[in-house]
Amino acid sequence: MPVKTFRPLTPSTRYITISDYSDITKSKPEKNLVVIRKKSGGRNTHGRVTARGIGGGHKQKIRLVDFKRNKHGVEAEVSAIEYDPIRTARLALLTYKDGEKRYIVAPVGLAVGAKVISGPTAGPEIGNSVLLKNVPVGLPIHNIEIKPGRGAQMVRSAGSSATLMSVDDGYAQIRLPSGEIRKINENCYATIGQVGNTEHENVILGKAGRSRHRGIRPISRGVARNPVDHPNGGGQGKAKSGGGWQQLTSPWGLLAKGYRTRIRTKDSNRFIVVRRDGRPMKQQ
Repeated sequence: MPVKTFRPLTPSTRYITISDYSDITKSKPEKNLVVIRKKSGGRNTHGRVTARGIGGGHKQKIRLVDFKRNKHGVEAEVSAIEYDPIRTARLALLTYKDGEKRYIVAPVGLAVGAKVISGPTAGPEIGNSVLLKNVPVGLPIHNIEIKPGRGAQMVRSAGSSATLMSVDDGYAQIRLPSGEIRKINENCYATIGQVGNTEHENVILGKAGRSRHRGIRPISRGVARNPVDHPNGGGQGKAKSGGGWQQLTSPWGLLAKGYRTRIRTKDSNRFIVVRRDGRPMKQQ
């Protein structure tokens, strides 16, 4: 999927790049597979803003994606490749032999007319949902379950893929896109292949308006404010790092740099073999 560039006839078109959408084969979604997305404006159930910089944007509908792939043993045909406004990856519309239709995240190489299947007997072909214990070592996978039957939760964004390294003692060792090596139950399902729309990382918004279309509002930097408005405000001149003794924080004082947010005693630490930075995980 190539990325389009433009002649710099205006300041914004000098930088803008967009997808050419040549892989899209169907423009409108299935009516029974979408629900209305109500905008929250960053507000919680009490009406208070809990996430700043959210609001506006184009209307969007949520596509109901089948991350469980629990229609085992029933072959499906790919009838369309569609765009999803709230997802970086493309969606593939599957039509099963019994007439049911479902969406899945479209991997690289999955074209209209291809046949896919899921279940314990599924082979390691592109788009098939297979048990980790049945996946050949070294094969790229995505849409990985963390717990059996819960549905895919990891490796779902455009261009991403994980690699199966080994399977032993009931666990599969998987190298995730972050570089972390993690143990996952061998009875979890994963989909064969790399997530499609690999050129997404080359898309450049190029102007503020394209952020507003996505519902992202502008926020002034903390260091550009006054001391009464932000812990990083005030001072003479500029200071990118906060200036002097000051540590960059959120408006409420939570450290922004160098602060570890993961709980050190988290139970799932025992499944991490190698951390993202390459260091082996110390078992508690």
